Parts: sequence; C-alpha cells; structure tokens
Amino acid sequence: MTAESTGQPTAGQPTAVRADEPTRRPRLGTTDLALIASFAALISALAYVGAIPVGGAGVPITLQTFGVMLAGCLLGPVRGFLAVLLYLALGAIGLPVFAEHTSGLGTFTQPSAGYLISFPVAALVAGLLVTYLAGERGKTRAAVVFLCSIAGSILVIHPAGIVGLMLTLDMSVAEAFRIDVLYWVGDLLKTTMVALIAAEVHRAFPRLLTARAPRTASS
Repeated sequence: MTAESTGQPTAGQPTAVRADEPTRRPRLGTTDLALIASFAALISALAYVGAIPVGGAGVPITLQTFGVMLAGCLLGPVRGFLAVLLYLALGAIGLPVFAEHTSGLGTFTQPSAGYLISFPVAALVAGLLVTYLAGERGKTRAAVVFLCSIAGSILVIHPAGIVGLMLTLDMSVAEAFRIDVLYWVGDLLKTTMVALIAAEVHRAFPRLLTARAPRTASS
C-alpha cells in the first residue's frame, strides 16, 4: 500500500492544511514582551519630563502622550496597546509612574483620568492606522505617520480628556473644551517628534510592526 493510497504525505511533500482546522494566531514572543516592557518603562520616564502646569485643572503637560503614540506607531496596535496598559497597571498598583510622581487607583478619579484611560486605546488606534492603512511606504513617511498619530489624539485622547474634566470638575462641555485646547500646541509638537522618529525607525527596521511568534521545536 502506497503513501498516495493512504492519504499520507510523502517525504519532502508539504502537509496540507485542512480547511476546517482553526487558524492559530501567532503568540507574542520574548522579543515582543521585551518591547512591551521597554516602552512601558519609557512612558514612565517621560511622565517625569516637563510636567508643566496648565490652567487650573491640575492636568500638567508632560511627554506621556509622546511615549504613548510612539508605542502605537512603532509597535503596532497589539503591542502598543499592551505597553500602555502595562504602564497604567504599574501606576495603579502604586508605582509613582504618573505625572508629578503620583500613583494609585485614586489617580483615575482626578481631572487627568480621562486622558490616562484613553492612552491604551489611542495607541491601539494609531497602531492600526500605521499598520493597515499607511502601508509599507506610508510607515516610512513622516507626514503619513503624523496623520495616523494625530488621528489617535483627535479621535480618542482629547474627547476622553474632555469627558474626564466634565465628570471630575463638574464642568460644561464648553468649559472643558477651553481647558483641553490648551494642550493642542504641545500635542502637535509631540506628534511631529513621533512621526519623525517612527518613520526613520521603520526605514531601518521594516519588520518592526510584525509580532515575533515564539519558536517551537520542530518535530
């Protein structure tokens, strides 16, 4: 009885994948986990830089959003989201990684709560745009990355920040918007930095947006 008659693959012949078999999603490898941890640490460090008080809402300008959007634009949606989520988790359990060395769950009831909570989603949105809409050429063009990054801020961070200000300070939409608009100039500068850095990095490492699945021993 031959291999053909039994339906078994012959030597050197690739094994066919059955159509009814579920597609396995690639897991995160050690390199991915290292990148996630590194960017969480980077955002923590950037939260200390600047911390310039703005207005009377108690939400200072820092480089947090620079790290958040850089994580999304460099690592892609999943790893960028996880890196920022890890950063928030570190602050929630008591490590002083938020602006002005604050920490704890109580931070999420302060005027900055809306901005903080929006960070992982903003990284996710920016990562999706850079990965799937910008394309191979777009991710190496600073102007395209800028648009992807600023979209995350416009669609996620600022609306969430305005809602947070309204809920914690009992403000109207107009009052909260007048505070939020003070952060726009800084965001434009930080987004420009993100675009320039991310475009250069993607030129040097064109596969950076692709997660590295862990290697398994061959049978």
